[in-house]
Amino acid sequence: MNETETPPLSRQQVLVAMGATALLLGAIAKLWIWLGRVQLMPATWHPLELLAGVGLGLAIVGLSRLLYWLWPRYRTCAEQYMTTIVQPLAWPDLIWLGLLPSVSEELLFRGVALGAFGLTPLAIALTSIAFGSLHLMDLKQWPYGIWAMVIGALFGTSLLLTGNLLVPIVSHSVANLLSSYLWKHRWVGQNS
Repeated sequence: MNETETPPLSRQQVLVAMGATALLLGAIAKLWIWLGRVQLMPATWHPLELLAGVGLGLAIVGLSRLLYWLWPRYRTCAEQYMTTIVQPLAWPDLIWLGLLPSVSEELLFRGVALGAFGLTPLAIALTSIAFGSLHLMDLKQWPYGIWAMVIGALFGTSLLLTGNLLVPIVSHSVANLLSSYLWKHRWVGQNS
């Protein structure tokens, strides 16, 4: 292994990190609501908005695949990220990868922070920068961080357009679940 690469993680390390991060982000969101007297953005079940969330998630996966093939530096970063996070996981764990980060990150960044900053384009930019920064394993991963910022802006815009936190939560879950499934399926196929 190259000394600049992130060392491989075990399945248990990834699952514990996912759970701990979800709890931490949820606690920050709850504390922010309590101390800042901020309202959590509403999340309501509505078929069209659920469909919009699925559609946005599928579009994000498609755009990510396109970016993967067009931008070699992004491809390298995405491979390193997926190798570190997805490779150690068992197939059923991908459900947790689809849900835990999606719900906790959307509760904090779109559900609390976006509303606290004023539901403006500037608020979308600020929350997207924070969201992208959360996805950096190191500074050499900047293309992946930029992509996460773009996705954060898409999630924020979807919340602004619909007023429903369910849309970015579903989008995020679909994108995480489908992209990790596709990557793992390809990885397993290449290594069998």
